[in-house]
Amino acid sequence: MPDSFTDITSQGWLSRIGQAITGVLVGLVLVLVAFPLLWWNEGRAVRTARSLQEGASAVISVQFDRVDAANEGKLVHLCGEATTSETVSDPEFGVSAPSAIKLVRNVEMYQWQEEKKSQEKSKLGGGKETTTTYTYNTQWSGRPVDSSSFKHPEGHANPGSFPFESRTITAGTVTVGGFTLSPDLIAKIDTREARPVGESDADALPAGSNLTMAGGVFYRGENPSVPKVGDLRVKFEIVKPQVVSIVAVQRGNSFEAYQARAGNSILLLQAGTVSADSMFKAAERENTMLTWLLRAGGFLMMLVGLVLVFRPIAVFGSVIPFLGSLLGAGLGAFAFFVATSLSLLTIALAWIAYRPLVGIGLLVVAGGAFVLLTRMRKKHVPVPAPAK
Repeated sequence: MPDSFTDITSQGWLSRIGQAITGVLVGLVLVLVAFPLLWWNEGRAVRTARSLQEGASAVISVQFDRVDAANEGKLVHLCGEATTSETVSDPEFGVSAPSAIKLVRNVEMYQWQEEKKSQEKSKLGGGKETTTTYTYNTQWSGRPVDSSSFKHPEGHANPGSFPFESRTITAGTVTVGGFTLSPDLIAKIDTREARPVGESDADALPAGSNLTMAGGVFYRGENPSVPKVGDLRVKFEIVKPQVVSIVAVQRGNSFEAYQARAGNSILLLQAGTVSADSMFKAAERENTMLTWLLRAGGFLMMLVGLVLVFRPIAVFGSVIPFLGSLLGAGLGAFAFFVATSLSLLTIALAWIAYRPLVGIGLLVVAGGAFVLLTRMRKKHVPVPAPAK
């Protein structure tokens, strides 16, 4: 069962003011970093899109079973089964997999994990009371969890470092028909399946490891059905020979990345039989997704930064809790509109530099958001009564 602890802390108004003023500096840094991030992302997106368009127009499809010297230096597309004649072996555990492209060792330890949830309550006079609940659960994790940093480390100590590390062993030579794959392409083949351990594998276990077999894995502990903190399990996976589709430059009987004039390199591999057109469309979708994720990241960075910049105003007003909450909500909305306008403006200016027509459209949208914000502010400004 999980353990839970609740801590209640109080912070005075003057302390909150000092903290908020310090936060202004952090907020300014976040805002200043958001601008170049948004600008760089638009340039990256355009370069990637243009590079993919260039590659899609230059690629040719070839047969995988023979190397045609006439295609030397060209961007080619082919489909075939990636195979190897090697046996990949784990030198530490003695587990092997004949004709496998990769053998993956995953090491996990049963450890304590800390989760934290906080609730804040404003107090009359500008103070703040924070109720924090720390919950401790045990889970399997593939990395060491430092329990010394827990709020309540007593009774939740983790062993520390792992006696063994996770590792991937890769075949040195992988071929597709008459072609030998480059290390970069081999790294992209990663469709895995479990490789259960058997009696023959147990004979080569490291001396003094105290590992036994349990359910197709190596286990160290009293009872795999009821794991305890510090128990260890070592699982294996393999990447078997499989059909892959490749887009790359033919170089001899191997491949290398295509360097587009737009600035990016192209080296694509997908599992299964996939047409060149579908591969480029998938790469374009990935580029679009990454672009929006970075846009969202830049916007959130700017929004958080602006909230921190305006926070001292809300803290000053929190002497009366209702007023502080009202100011906080209003300033949050104001920061949202400002962050939206500045983000759109930055993106628009970047697109004017890279794609003028679309950039001008975004600039109009950003201007509209700014006008809307100005009008909203005017509605809340009281008009002075005429003098009598």
